[in-house]
Amino acid sequence: MNFLELVSNRYSCRDYQARAVEKEKLDYIIECVRLAPSAVNKQPWRFRIVDKEEGKTLLQRCYPRDWFRSAPMYIIASVLHDEEWVRGDGKHHGDIDIAIAVEHLCLAATEQGLATCWVCNFDAVLCKELFGLTDNEEPAVIIPLGYAADEAKAKKRKDKITLNVEG
Repeated sequence: MNFLELVSNRYSCRDYQARAVEKEKLDYIIECVRLAPSAVNKQPWRFRIVDKEEGKTLLQRCYPRDWFRSAPMYIIASVLHDEEWVRGDGKHHGDIDIAIAVEHLCLAATEQGLATCWVCNFDAVLCKELFGLTDNEEPAVIIPLGYAADEAKAKKRKDKITLNVEG
């Protein structure tokens, strides 16, 4: 599939099969994340794979939605603030870098026939506590990962993009 088809197929899945994700597919996805660009190639991130029942139960406390429980596994993507690049004017780039890496993850998963959803509205303080994250580490997003149980329900996207051409 070409890139336009890939990005058109990616959607926020909210219903997963119990079927486990194959190690080969997970390895492929993580390799795609490793290749994601970051400011000054600092890669100021940590990705935690949560696939054991104990960890999944803990994570579900951070985002207690029924649909979230259906995922066979999760990935917690965190920014390592002491490793992020800081622009001369003080702008920290960790949030930008983690967003690029997570979208690589989501697109690679889609290409592998898997489904994902960006979950940002979770209790980050509780997540940090439950998973023993270090002081410099901020959980930015949780990605449920698995095979979709629902029909792909991509939302209608805007028909155009606002583009200003300066010249």
